[in-house]
Order: sequence, then C-alpha cells, then structure tokens
Amino acid sequence: MNRRRQAAISLSAAVLSGLLVYGVYLLQLRQIQLQETVDIVVPNRFISTGTKLDPEHLTMISLPRSAITPEMITDLSEAVGMETSVPLGGHEPLLRWKVDKYPLLPRTGQSTFQIPREYVKSVSNGIRAGDEVMVYLSDESTASRKLYADSIRVAGVKTAANLEIDNPKNPNLMSMANGDKEGMYASRRDANGTIDSINLNLTEEQWLALDSACKGGTAKLIIAFQASSIKEDEQ
Repeated sequence: MNRRRQAAISLSAAVLSGLLVYGVYLLQLRQIQLQETVDIVVPNRFISTGTKLDPEHLTMISLPRSAITPEMITDLSEAVGMETSVPLGGHEPLLRWKVDKYPLLPRTGQSTFQIPREYVKSVSNGIRAGDEVMVYLSDESTASRKLYADSIRVAGVKTAANLEIDNPKNPNLMSMANGDKEGMYASRRDANGTIDSINLNLTEEQWLALDSACKGGTAKLIIAFQASSIKEDEQ
C-alpha cells in the first residue's frame, strides 16, 4: 500500500514538475518573441513635405516585433523614390500613408478639378504638372487674400490645343523624377505653349470654397508658382 502511495506521489510530482517546466518554457518563448526586433525605415533627419526620398535621407532602426504595424516600411528600396505627403520627423517610423509614388494623382479625399477659365485672373507661366502653387483670391468688393493656407498640387497644365505644357526634348517631369533642378529650370524656359487651362488636386471642401468665391464673377483666382516646387539641396 505504501509503495502504491509513494508511486502515486512520485508520478504526481513528476507531472507537476513537467507542467512547471513547460510553463516556464512558454514564458521564456513569449519573452524571446517580445524581445525579437525588426528593422524598419526611418528618416535620418527632418524632411519637409514634397521631398523626393533618396537613400541619403533614410536609415534603418530596430524595434521590438510587438511594436511593428503593417503601415511601417521595412524595405529601404520601397521608400526610395517616394515623395513625402507630410513632414517627416527624424527617426520616426516611415508610414506608407506619409509618402506617395505618384504625386500627380489626387491623394485620399481629393479629386482633380479643371479650374474654369472665367475663374482665373492670372496663372504663372512657370507652372508645370507636379508643382506646388499658392492660390490667391482677387475680389473687386473686398481686399485680396490667400484662398488656401497651404500649397496646392498641380495635376496638369494645358494649351488651348489640349496639349500638356512641357519641353518635349527635356520633359519637366522626367527632370523632377531624376532630381535634376537644372533640367527642370531649362524645361520651364523652353516650354511649348501658353497655359490655357489648369487642373488642381483639391478636397471637396477646397473646391466648394473656390467655386463659392468665384461663381459670382467679382472674384478671380491668381495662381502663383511656389519656389519650393524646385527643391534646394538640404544643408
């Protein structure tokens, strides 16, 4: 009888010991998984909106796997060539919604609007597709003012013959993609026509504000080229 009891006690102790060891193993495995790190892409310094990302703008840092989200970019090659849609802080995770590969297309919440000719008082001849512009309102009855606080992306500029304004021998967009400021400047000097119509990427609220201001006929738009469209080298 005593032998059976001792055998039962020994078996129970062995089972409990096994369960304890297995529990410790699971805790250690969980701890290892939490401590496992993943490399993600981050800017190595502050980067302003509208900057085309080059390898020298970016670096890699490690974060615990538990902190990684699907929006974080983990492959450096995916980020290179993208354009920033918002300012990026130094060493903050680079999220996919903060960059854009096709800046001429409207972003989330935007649409491309062709601005009616009768709404426009003047358009800077230096404007090309992909530029950032400032939009002002010139009103006969009130003081002129800036219509939008932020710059607006140009989706396209065309001649009266419905041709995109550019230099066929040295396209502005190609120079922009290659980061060639000299080529961009030259294409603006040698462009192939006068601006007849302009398309802007606007949110619904921005379009309604523009339409409401101009449809009465007393107020017209002045669309000005913004110098930051051609980026200076960062110091």
